Amino acid sequence: MQISRLRQRDGTTCGPAVAVMAAALLDPGYRPVLAGQGLFSDEQLRVHASINLLWPRRLGTTPTAVARAITVLSGGARYRWRLWWGRRDRLCDVLDALSAGWPVAMLVGRTIPRHWVLIVDVTGEMLHCYEPSSGEVRVLDLDAVRLAKLRNVGYPRPFAFVLPRLSTRSATA
Repeated sequence: MQISRLRQRDGTTCGPAVAVMAAALLDPGYRPVLAGQGLFSDEQLRVHASINLLWPRRLGTTPTAVARAITVLSGGARYRWRLWWGRRDRLCDVLDALSAGWPVAMLVGRTIPRHWVLIVDVTGEMLHCYEPSSGEVRVLDLDAVRLAKLRNVGYPRPFAFVLPRLSTRSATA
């Protein structure tokens, strides 16, 4: 499935863009929302309004809201969130999810969380990451995630991950 070139609609919809993209990767029936930038943009707005009921939209999207959005939109995959555990985080659960075909959302920032990206694949020590402000799939070194030295996703430090509960159905089912 072609996922590049689809961009977030504004400066606060990276979370909804990532949730919509993850759902489309998981549920073929949901993929028509990616048919063009207009539909993708409209769906981001709809999702943002539906998941940020208490949290001010201008502040972006919380990890709980991204997990809920992916769960609701994907047709049955149950997602949860967890904090990045610092340099001791081996990312085993993230790598297990990616190896099983599940996309994983990652919240990044500098001193505070600022931006959502979607890790869509892993090849060796490299993560393939959909970056919604550019609409590009970028490659990240796994050690850069572990050491909070990210490049080319806008911010250097991971804060949280939204990943599936692996007891749910297979990503390829």
